[in-house]
Amino acid sequence: MHIWAYTLASVILVSLISLIGVLTMALKRETLNKILLFFVCFAVGALFGDAFIHLIPESFSKFGNDSLKVPFLILAGIMIFFILEKSIRWRTCNADHCAGHPKPFVIIILTGDTFHNFIDGMVIAASYMVDTKLGLVTSFAVILHEIPHEIGDFAALIHGGLSIKKALLFNFLSALASILGAVVTLMIGNVSEGFKLALLPVTAGGFIYLAGSDLLPELYAENGLVKSVIQFVCIAIGIGMMALMVLVG
Repeated sequence: MHIWAYTLASVILVSLISLIGVLTMALKRETLNKILLFFVCFAVGALFGDAFIHLIPESFSKFGNDSLKVPFLILAGIMIFFILEKSIRWRTCNADHCAGHPKPFVIIILTGDTFHNFIDGMVIAASYMVDTKLGLVTSFAVILHEIPHEIGDFAALIHGGLSIKKALLFNFLSALASILGAVVTLMIGNVSEGFKLALLPVTAGGFIYLAGSDLLPELYAENGLVKSVIQFVCIAIGIGMMALMVLVG
């Protein structure tokens, strides 16, 4: 029972990190809007970094002799998220405009994040099943990883048209998937391993699609040299934070 207690306490703490955006509620909307694009840049870097530095290498490592499946699953993730976004656009913007609706990438972000959080919960639970100390270390690494990731996601959701309160709510609901992932892993143990492995590269593909096709184009409107340099630096910081997690882990 102590494994369940440690695991659930850890994933609940990880889920609460999704509310870190509450710190921005003290800012005026005008001030938030001025810095929002730079947070979106951070989100681009964090998503690319997460995919290329964490998820893809981990996928190749876990698949071993079956590593040829990894690129196909990454491509499958890109195609799945492409189809998902096309479906969302058709349902919400079939009148040739999206006025009054959040941008479609909002749902893409929440979908990708739900998959990612589900995996985090599975990883934490699996670690505790091996050793309590390993579970604690893994949970700490996930927490450090989630802080910059959730800041970037929150900024992207706001930029996509959600209010601060709705962005906090939906981000938190997405984060609760980590609890589900942990419970599934504890209940069925190693049976869930294949499912978890498949989700890693699929999620990576989704993050690559999201960062490359939805968020990067949002930055093209700012053509000034100074702002472009700042955007580049913010993207690099997002990537750097993901790289730092490798060293910490």
